[in-house]
Amino acid sequence: MSTYGYEIVQTLIVDIEPDEHVKRAMNEINAAARLRLAATEKAEAEKILQIKRAEGEAESKYLSGLGIARQRQAIVDGLRESVVGFSINVPGTTAKDVMDMVLVTQYFDTMKEIGASSKSSAVFVPHGPGAVRDVASQIRDGLFQGSSAHKP
Repeated sequence: MSTYGYEIVQTLIVDIEPDEHVKRAMNEINAAARLRLAATEKAEAEKILQIKRAEGEAESKYLSGLGIARQRQAIVDGLRESVVGFSINVPGTTAKDVMDMVLVTQYFDTMKEIGASSKSSAVFVPHGPGAVRDVASQIRDGLFQGSSAHKP
């Protein structure tokens, strides 16, 4: 504009109206950037959910294990008290005799439960008196072998 005698020092632009193709391209760039950010945030949220779900499941299994351990300890304590009480009240009995009787009782209770449940599947278990004695001796042998394997 200096050829016409004007010098432009500063210009105030109020409204820019670019070509429609340029507008569309700029909008697509902004949309793509926002979609990338949204996908990243969504993936991060899913990751947190999976971590929390896994932590909850681990805690649940841990507590379930504690419950099973306490249940088994209570069973062992109850059996110990029963054996001691029975041995004191019935002279001449040994702990082995009492344990055999407890195993037979538990065996018949188990058979009763299997038979009483309408949703149980068929289970074939040796069920004669000799079979129970065999089971008892197998359990005792397993316990003795396990305890002798741990001794130094």
